[in-house]
Amino acid sequence: MSFSNLGLSEKVLAAVAATGYTNPTPIQEQAIPHVLARKDVLGIAQTGTGKTAAFVLPMLTILEKGRARARMPRTLILEPTRELAAQVKENFDRYGAGQKLNVALLIGGVSFGDQDAKLMRGVDVLIATPGRLLDHTERGGLLLTGVELLVIDEADRMLDMGFIPDIERVCKLVPFTRQTLFFTATMPPEIRRITEAFLHNPQKIEVSRPATTAVTVTQAQVPAGREAHEKRELLRRLLREAKDLKNAIIFCNRKREVAIVHKSLQKHGFSVGALHGDMDQSARTAALEQFRKGELPLLVASDVAARGLDIPEVSHVFNFDVPHHADDYVHRIGRTGRAGRTGTAISIVTPLDQKSMVAIEKLIGQSIPRAEGDYEVSAEASDASERPREQRGRERSRGGRGKPQRGRDRERSHEPRDARGEARHAAESRPPSEPRQPAESRHRSDDKRRAEPRHEARQQANISHVPSIGRPEPRRQREVDTEPGDHSHLPAFLLRPVRSPAGA
Repeated sequence: MSFSNLGLSEKVLAAVAATGYTNPTPIQEQAIPHVLARKDVLGIAQTGTGKTAAFVLPMLTILEKGRARARMPRTLILEPTRELAAQVKENFDRYGAGQKLNVALLIGGVSFGDQDAKLMRGVDVLIATPGRLLDHTERGGLLLTGVELLVIDEADRMLDMGFIPDIERVCKLVPFTRQTLFFTATMPPEIRRITEAFLHNPQKIEVSRPATTAVTVTQAQVPAGREAHEKRELLRRLLREAKDLKNAIIFCNRKREVAIVHKSLQKHGFSVGALHGDMDQSARTAALEQFRKGELPLLVASDVAARGLDIPEVSHVFNFDVPHHADDYVHRIGRTGRAGRTGTAISIVTPLDQKSMVAIEKLIGQSIPRAEGDYEVSAEASDASERPREQRGRERSRGGRGKPQRGRDRERSHEPRDARGEARHAAESRPPSEPRQPAESRHRSDDKRRAEPRHEARQQANISHVPSIGRPEPRRQREVDTEPGDHSHLPAFLLRPVRSPAGA
């Protein structure tokens, strides 16, 4: 079947022909007629099956009639990430080139002022992430009462990112009579509940079994040690030895790990970019563009790049971290082997990842074989600069390469052994009549005697400044032994004369 048999308008057919596509994919073939018939659609398909065009093409045909009003968009498309939203806008720009449609993008990282200006001119297609969309509605700059068609894309990813409450709020703000298109790759119970609540007699389209992987992707797992530096060394070895590697996406579970792996690969001479959720929008867009154009053959990314990114010619996917959720594995390796091309997906598996690997194999219904070759990386083989700092410190102390001991231990080690023995013998041969004074008190007595002259001089210098009646008495000499009634041992301030009260 060709696109001309699906009921699309002449302008849309001309735009599709200009892009070089002739035959629709299975989900496009089944979904487009139902969308044009204004029915709700529930589409279940993996990434790379062409489901974006399955709703973009019929929407362009529907929007040829009618006109947008200020702050009241005619259609609304919700995407979980900025990258997916920007990618859908590119599809509208490509296929809607012959139409005068206003398409607006509401995502984070862009000023509210620019977005408000676009909304004021009237929007035919509004593509947004849930958070920024609700920000505009709460500010009073956006009304959703004119939405005729609502598209919820990558719904299972929305669930993973915690956007389901926002989706429920948005569905209550749009008219009850709208048409809803719902696309997801998997159907967990929460997604099923949402579809039952907000879809009205939907046409269910399932072009592949949920959570299946493309047959064109060669999968493998490589065992690794527990330490992160061992995994990084193994990753570099895999990249150097990979066959037919044109470009690759390297997935990590955490943003912090993305930064560490990116820096490590750069340090070892690889041309690599990074992509994660904490980067500002301009940096994320620049990294994706460089990767698409081939300027950066490697991209280290979090799961923000696992869903829906249209980069058709990715030859390899490496899971530096095995994903915690089995569904994410399906989406990650779906970045390669797209549109009938072949691809390779390799996962670096530590002993702690065995439970996750069992869940992944159960989900996809097949076992993932171990890669051929000896890829075991020992701690000795890994680069010393990649080892943790505390481990390198332990090695120096064990191997004797560290600095010599400092302080008292070093001095004692150089003292002759016979001198220490003589001092010990002299202490033990002390006569019994001579009481041994504790070392602590001996040191205190010596310190006190050394400090006394300075103390006396200070008291003599300050005595002339003490206010008193008459001439101050000369200070008595301190004697070693004091007799009964002698107060010379008392502090000087207690012996000063007392001034009589005025008028006494």
